[in-house]
Amino acid sequence: MSKEINFAHFRQLLRQRRETLQALNDIGHEASATVELDQSKVGRLSRMDALQAQAMSQETGRRHQLELGQIEAALRRIESGDYGYCMECGERIAEARLGFSPATPLCITCAEKAE
Repeated sequence: MSKEINFAHFRQLLRQRRETLQALNDIGHEASATVELDQSKVGRLSRMDALQAQAMSQETGRRHQLELGQIEAALRRIESGDYGYCMECGERIAEARLGFSPATPLCITCAEKAE
């Protein structure tokens, strides 16, 4: 007999992660702003460093947005009663996997196939 998924626990984990990502996005927004290219203010190497930091910040922001989308989808699955079941094969996702990655929509077998 398998035990039921603790939806409240996973809902809380997902909401906490969402809050963390939103806070990180707020902080990172400034770092991804347009780089000032006025040579009288910064040297060439400093501009290159700033452009690299900007690109890294933009990629981090993109990844955060992707994860936020996955979190929102997982919260919708909790509300609909589909949470904890693989979106591909319909089998139950191991609770240890959900504990590691609460927003995951796939069981380990289907995730490995997808890679």
